[in-house]
Amino acid sequence: MSHHGWGGRPPASSAEARQRIIDATARCLERHGVAKTTLSDVAAELGVTRQTVYRHFARISDIIGEVAAQGAESFVDRLIDHLQGIGDPAEAVVEGMVFCVRTIPTEPHLSLLLQLGDSGAFGRGITTGDAIAYGAQMLKRYPVDWEAAGVGEDDLNGLAEIIMRLLASLLQHPGEPPQDDARLRALLDRWLAPALRRPSAVVHGHR
Repeated sequence: MSHHGWGGRPPASSAEARQRIIDATARCLERHGVAKTTLSDVAAELGVTRQTVYRHFARISDIIGEVAAQGAESFVDRLIDHLQGIGDPAEAVVEGMVFCVRTIPTEPHLSLLLQLGDSGAFGRGITTGDAIAYGAQMLKRYPVDWEAAGVGEDDLNGLAEIIMRLLASLLQHPGEPPQDDARLRALLDRWLAPALRRPSAVVHGHR
């Protein structure tokens, strides 16, 4: 591999090359936004040819997905920490939603995907099968006993889809003025929480 690219420091491995491409893409996204960032921009940022980037990623959307995924990992860890001590499923889901709505726009990598006019992860992509499956896995990490609450495996997928759809709407259309935490919590507690309390009540009613 030529030493003229990669800022004169060619990567020692494929894994390092991929990470440097991801990091370069994050910088391009910060400057240009999701809609205007191209694979050519990323190649220029690294000082390599587009073909070099193609060896590791087939599409710019694949790299953007990795940028978001790496930002999401640390975000989810902080979300779960925030929910510690909340054992009620309904309360945990409501509090998790409030945390997401307030925190995601401030996340350097995740907020890039929320720019107006972009079709990023918090647009149509948020309801893909992979996104919903990721949401269900995140719910499994919540500090609650889903089984005891009458929420099974299939229910978690459905719950994840509803949460993702609501989250996309709340993030893209926060309203004028945006709802404060108390109003948002009250809205979710009135219309979302009861769906999680009913299964629990039915289960206990049969015992």
